[in-house]
Amino acid sequence: MLNHITIMGRLTRDPELRRTGSGVAVASFRVAVDRDFVSKDGGERKADFIDCVAWRQTGEFISKYFAKGRMIVVDGRLEMRDWTDKDGNKRTSAEVVVANAYFGDSRRDSDGSSYSGNSSYAGNNNYGGNSGYSAPAPGYGSYSAPASAPASDFAMLEDDDAQLPF
Repeated sequence: MLNHITIMGRLTRDPELRRTGSGVAVASFRVAVDRDFVSKDGGERKADFIDCVAWRQTGEFISKYFAKGRMIVVDGRLEMRDWTDKDGNKRTSAEVVVANAYFGDSRRDSDGSSYSGNSSYAGNNNYGGNSGYSAPAPGYGSYSAPASAPASDFAMLEDDDAQLPF
């Protein structure tokens, strides 16, 4: 069976970070996700408001780096949760249990530097996510020549344009 969901939208409020009785971090937040179509009557685009919950390091990451209005991309699983309200009525809620969270936009820091929307955190939520911050591999974006380059039949040209064959 497959239960996988990925959504992208804006946070409707700052994430709320709490701790369980045993000290496990859990962050709750709501994401406003625009629909792909415009309604016939008013021409306005509607949005769905989706509740999300992130546990442990993923929850701490989201509460630290995301705030109201920020674009977030989350993936995880959809869970239905039964609960009883204060009047004793049985209720059911759907929420996304977040396995991974990604920046959906870029932000300028106060010092003028920025970070791109490619940063992510793949938390270990017993959902198959990797533990730790997902960062580019060492040497990413740069080239280093192999220790022993193979011999070449090409001769080096001087910096004189007259020697170029074109």
